[in-house]
Amino acid sequence: MKLEELHPIEALLTADFRSIEPRLQSLDKHLILRTYLHGYTLSELDTKVWQALRGNRAAFSFIKRGSLVNLARWFEFIEVMHPEIQDEIKAKDAAAKAKVAAASKAGGSYALNLQNTDQGVVTRFLPEPSGYLHIGHAKAALLSWYFAQQYKGQLRLRLDDTNPDKEKEEYQDAIIEDLAMMGIKCDTLTYTSDYFDYLYDMAIKMIKEGHAYADDTDQETMRNERWNGIASKRRDTPVEENLRIFEEMKKGSEEGVRYCLRAKLSVDNPNKAMRDPVIYRCNVDTPHHRTGTKWKMYPMYDFACPVVDSYEGVTHALRSTEYTDRNPQYAWFQKTLQIRKVHMWDFARMNFVKTFLSKRKLAKLVDTGKVWGWDDPRMPTIRGVRRRGMGIEALREFIIAQGPSRNVVTMDWTKFWATNKKHIDPIAPRHTALLKKDIVKVPVTGAEAPAQPFQEDRPKHPKNKDIGTKKVAFGPEILLDQADAKSFKEGEEITLMAWGNAFVRNIAEGDPITSLTCELNVAKGDVKTTEKKVTWLASSQTLVPAELWDFDYLITKDTLQEEDNMEDFLNPTTSTMEEAFCDEATAQLKKNDIIQLERRGYYRVDKGLDDWKEGEEKRLVLFNIPTGKTGSK
Repeated sequence: MKLEELHPIEALLTADFRSIEPRLQSLDKHLILRTYLHGYTLSELDTKVWQALRGNRAAFSFIKRGSLVNLARWFEFIEVMHPEIQDEIKAKDAAAKAKVAAASKAGGSYALNLQNTDQGVVTRFLPEPSGYLHIGHAKAALLSWYFAQQYKGQLRLRLDDTNPDKEKEEYQDAIIEDLAMMGIKCDTLTYTSDYFDYLYDMAIKMIKEGHAYADDTDQETMRNERWNGIASKRRDTPVEENLRIFEEMKKGSEEGVRYCLRAKLSVDNPNKAMRDPVIYRCNVDTPHHRTGTKWKMYPMYDFACPVVDSYEGVTHALRSTEYTDRNPQYAWFQKTLQIRKVHMWDFARMNFVKTFLSKRKLAKLVDTGKVWGWDDPRMPTIRGVRRRGMGIEALREFIIAQGPSRNVVTMDWTKFWATNKKHIDPIAPRHTALLKKDIVKVPVTGAEAPAQPFQEDRPKHPKNKDIGTKKVAFGPEILLDQADAKSFKEGEEITLMAWGNAFVRNIAEGDPITSLTCELNVAKGDVKTTEKKVTWLASSQTLVPAELWDFDYLITKDTLQEEDNMEDFLNPTTSTMEEAFCDEATAQLKKNDIIQLERRGYYRVDKGLDDWKEGEEKRLVLFNIPTGKTGSK
C-alpha cells in the first residue's frame, strides 16, 4: 500500500468489525516484509493505527487470536517496544472497566453500525422449544439483546413452535426461565403458532401468484433432485390444483398427507438453499402443545421466519453463520410477498472441543439415561454449566469477549472456565476436606500442644474480610492425608495451614503410613521456610461427610461431524466420586454456594445437609469447578 492509501485507514478503524475486516486484511498484506507501517522507526502513522486498533474491542480481540499473522506480529512488537504510546489507551481501559463493573447487571453494548437505526431497532431471539438452551443460544440471545440496548430498541422473544413432534411446554418454560436467569429482559413474548392463520394466508397468496406448488415426491427423490438441479414433476402443476391440494393438506386427508408445499425459487441455483425449499408439511399424528389438533399442517422455519419477522416489526435479525446460505432465501420471501424488509446480521456460533450443541443429540443423551438430565453438569446447556459452577456474570463476560466476528473457530473450554475463576476466587470461602480412604490419625505433641479441643474464629477468605469468619477446630489429635504423610521425612519441619509449623516425628514404616506424630513449633517456626504446607482437620470436631464429584467430556473426539455416529465416540467414564470428610463449618453450606477446598480446587454445593428428605443419609454433594489451568473437562 502506498503512503497516501495508509493515512486514511486510521480514521476508519473505529467502525464496526464487519466494516474494518477488509482493512485489517490489507494491513496484514502490507506488513509481510515490514517492521513498521512506514519507514524504519516508529512513525505517527504507526502510533495512530495501533491506538485505533487497541481502542476497537472487536478488532483487538481478533488481532490477539493471531489469524492475520503479520498484523499480529506488528501489533505485539509495537506493544512491547513502545510503551510510551499506551498511556492514553490504559486510561481509557481503566475508565471502560469501571463503567462495565458499574453496569454489569444491566449489561454492556457493542458499538456496531446497523442499517436504518434512525427508524428504530427491534431485534428478536428465536429458539425452538425442542430442548433446553445451550451456550450457543446464550450468545445469540445476548447479542440480540445488546443490539437492542445499543440503539435503545426492543428485544422480542419468539418461540418457534412449528414442529409438534419435538416441542414441549416444559422446554418453552425452561427457555423463558433461563433468559430471566441470565438477566436478559425481553420486551415481548410471542409464539410462531400465534401467526398460523397469517402464515396460511401468505401461503395461499404465494400459490395464487405462482410462487408455490404442492409436491408428493418422496423425500429421497426430492433430496437427489435438489442436489442435482432437477425440476420436480409437480413444479408446473396449475394454480387451481395446487390450491385444492393445499386444502387437502390443511384437512389432513389421506391425499393431503402425501404432499408438502414448496416455494418456487429456482431449480439449479448454485446456492442449494434457493432450490425450491419446502415451506409446509403435514403432521396429523401429534397434537400441537398450544393449538391442539386445529392444524394438520405446519409452516417450515425457512418460510415462517422471514414472514413473521416482517409482520412482528423486527428490524434487524441476527443469525449464526450456519444460516448464511439461507439469507438470500430469507430476502426472497419478503420481496416476493411484498412485505417489509428485515436487515440481517451474521455472527459466528460458539464451538467447543469435545462438545456438540445439537439439541437432537443432547436430547438423545437425556432420553437414554447417559446423563442425569438437561441440567447435568456435563451438559453444555445453560443449566448444565450453571450446575457445574459457572456464574452468570462470568458467562456473560465470556460471550461478550467473543465479539461479533463471523470467523468460526473451535475453542477449548480453558478460557471459558478461567473467566469464571476470576469471578469466584475473590469471594469463595475456604474450607478443608480429606478423603475418607486416605486419612491418617496424628497425635499433636510438644509444649504448645493443646490439652483439650478448642475453637477459634478465622477468616473464611484470607484476602477478603467481608466474607466473614468461621470456627476452626484445634485439638490434641489431627487428621492428615495419606499422600502428605508418605512425603514426610523424619524430623522434617512442615506447616499445618491455619495453625503453624510442626516437626514430623515417629513415622511408622510401611505403605500405607499407619501412624506418625507432629510436634508443634508454632512460636518459633517460620512458615516461609517450609517446603510443605498441608491441610488437616482436628478429629475432635463434628466432621461433615461429603461426596466430591469430578466430570469429564461426554465425547472423546474433538469435533463431532454430522455423519459421525455419536455412540462411537461417547466417553465410557464421564464422572467420578470420592467420599470425604469436611470441616465442621461446612455444615452451614447451602445449595449453589461456591467454595474452595484448600489444595483441591473450587466446588459448587449441589446439595447441603438440609437438602435431604427425612430418613436419607445427610451429606454434602460438591461438584468440582474447572479453573482453566489444565483445560476444562
